[in-house]
Amino acid sequence: MSKSKEIKIVARNRKARYEYEIKDTFEAGIALKGSEVKSVREGKIIISDSYALIESGEVILRNLHISPYKQALENPDPDRPRRLLLNKREIRKLKVLSEQKGMTLIPLSVYFRNNLVKIELASAIGRRKYDKRQAIAKREADRKIKRAKSVDY
Repeated sequence: MSKSKEIKIVARNRKARYEYEIKDTFEAGIALKGSEVKSVREGKIIISDSYALIESGEVILRNLHISPYKQALENPDPDRPRRLLLNKREIRKLKVLSEQKGMTLIPLSVYFRNNLVKIELASAIGRRKYDKRQAIAKREADRKIKRAKSVDY
C-alpha cells in the first residue's frame, strides 16, 4: 500500500448521514495541541454534536470534544473551538455553500493520514422527519433486494 493511502479512522459521525442529506465533502486539517493529538490517537474524541462556522475568513469547528490526555501536564479546554486548515479557495466555496438556506457544515469523520489528523467536512441540509422515514424504507428495500440476489437456488 502506498504512503498517501494510509488512513486510520478514529471517529465517525454515524448520525450525520441519517440526520442530514450530504451535498459535498471536503478534507481539512485541524489545528490541535500536542496532548490533543495523543487523545485523538487513543480515540477519545466525540464529533456527533459538532459543526463548523466561517468566522473572519477562517473555518472554526465548534462542540468537538477531545478528552484530556492523562499523562499531559497541561491540557487545553476539551470543548474549545478549533481552527480547520483549508486553503482560501476551499474556504470561499464553503462560505458560499454555508450561506444557502438550510445548509450547514458538519464533520463526518476524523482520521489520520500519514500521521496528520484530518477531518472530513460535509456541507449538508437537515432532513425532516418524513425524509428520514423515506431513507429508512429505501435502505430496507435495498437490503431485501440484495438478500434476494444473494440467495442461490
